[in-house]
Amino acid sequence: MDFDLTDEQEMLRDTVRDLLARNYDPESRLKVTDTELGWSRDVWRQLAELGVLGLTFTEEDGGVGAGPVETMVVLEEVGRRLAPEPLMDAVLVPGALIALAGTAEQRQRVLPEVAAGNKLLAFAHAEPGVRWPATELTTTAVPQGDSYVLTGIKNPVAHGDCADDLVVSAELPGGGTGLFLIGADATGVTRKNYRTVDGQRGAQLEFDKAAAELLGGDVDAAEAIRSALAQAQASLCAESIGVMEEALRLTTDYLKQRKQFGVTLSKFQTLTQRAANMYVSLELARSMSLYVTAAVADGETDPLIASRARLQVGRSARHIGQEAIQMHGGIGVTAEYPVGHYVARLTAIERTLGGGLEHLRVLSARVGEYALPEL
Repeated sequence: MDFDLTDEQEMLRDTVRDLLARNYDPESRLKVTDTELGWSRDVWRQLAELGVLGLTFTEEDGGVGAGPVETMVVLEEVGRRLAPEPLMDAVLVPGALIALAGTAEQRQRVLPEVAAGNKLLAFAHAEPGVRWPATELTTTAVPQGDSYVLTGIKNPVAHGDCADDLVVSAELPGGGTGLFLIGADATGVTRKNYRTVDGQRGAQLEFDKAAAELLGGDVDAAEAIRSALAQAQASLCAESIGVMEEALRLTTDYLKQRKQFGVTLSKFQTLTQRAANMYVSLELARSMSLYVTAAVADGETDPLIASRARLQVGRSARHIGQEAIQMHGGIGVTAEYPVGHYVARLTAIERTLGGGLEHLRVLSARVGEYALPEL
């Protein structure tokens, strides 16, 4: 199989890499993440001008019409620079849901504004006390005239603090799951914002008979949610690769520069062997990221594929993160030095849409379905 990028994909990668490199070094990133918003609207505007925000939307919906491979390329660069812009949370996942479940009028009303950088979305799906992969919903939708009202609590909602519109999942009166579009500042919506462990933002959203617009028809949207979350799993894998690559680079550069007993740490065979093992973990993760991206590109949303990839990527991330901190020593956990922030991001990703234990449970529950070889 040919895993090389096309010329257009390489150009996209290089362009995004240059843009993020111009705007983010460790010091400038800390200044941005310490602001109330936590990310840069100027960088957001530049991403919109490059077409990155509309990358996965069709041309009819104001986008570029690119696919999962292009998304992977962009998110690896986001991870490499730890760019705090909410590309996945405010565009890719909720945008995919609108593209999959919305009517033509809804798509053309919302998605071009998202692609232009004028509107921020958030997907309010997770609920307190419900762990992935459980799909139970306590948020309810009740008909009221030609629309619905929603009641319930959603938490965590990644970057729900800055969203203009929310895509909310709720139980339909006749059973099944519906998707609804609602203004984040609408009557009956309460936001409680907070910072996350990796310096990003989230919110708890409470709905008290808040008026909402049903996305698409009165049908079960479970398949649309599953498809969008499969894309999200692939996106998390891709971002992790960029984060791990940079954590490994920082570690090997440190080993080449830091001296102990009159020689650089890279002269100690045990440390170089450990760095080599980090590289092996990175390549194992990269292969699984390519695997899940290729599956999504083929329209495959089997949760087993996502869990296989997330399990290996999570194990590699834990190994690389722990080794990066340990080989840096005390400086590795200071706020001023970047490697600790890379490990914090890997830790946050590992807890998003299922941790290693949850993905292992998904896989082990299906072991009996594998066909045994004939003797």
